[in-house]
Amino acid sequence: MRTVQTIDYSDAKRAVELIVDRALQLQKTVVVAVADSHGELICFARMDGAPVASIGIAMNKAWTAARARVPTQEIGENVRHPEKGHDIAYYGDPRFVGWGGGIPVWKDGEVAGAVAVSGLSSSEDVSLATAGAELIAQAKG
Repeated sequence: MRTVQTIDYSDAKRAVELIVDRALQLQKTVVVAVADSHGELICFARMDGAPVASIGIAMNKAWTAARARVPTQEIGENVRHPEKGHDIAYYGDPRFVGWGGGIPVWKDGEVAGAVAVSGLSSSEDVSLATAGAELIAQAKG
């Protein structure tokens, strides 16, 4: 029998709360999405005043990072330089995105899901999403 790593709702919620708290400290607003290993949502938050477009982007970042098992920024770098990688159409689904801010969560050598942030600069999104992903990865269970 195979054991599959997952993200519990309680851990996903803690990651969302951490990211929202950090955004509040920065006096900024974000959208946060935590997904399972298939890219399906576990937990989601849109802060008051966060851009409407960031709703779909955050969900797609989480979906992409979980499915591709790499940070979304890495996909974007490959897409921007097709001689190193390939065109975004290679992935075969319009939900794949290449903006920074989608981070896979690794547990025991497997991707258990992903954390994504949208609404700020790519580097800020990456920083916040990484903090959430690290919180989940270090959780016991």
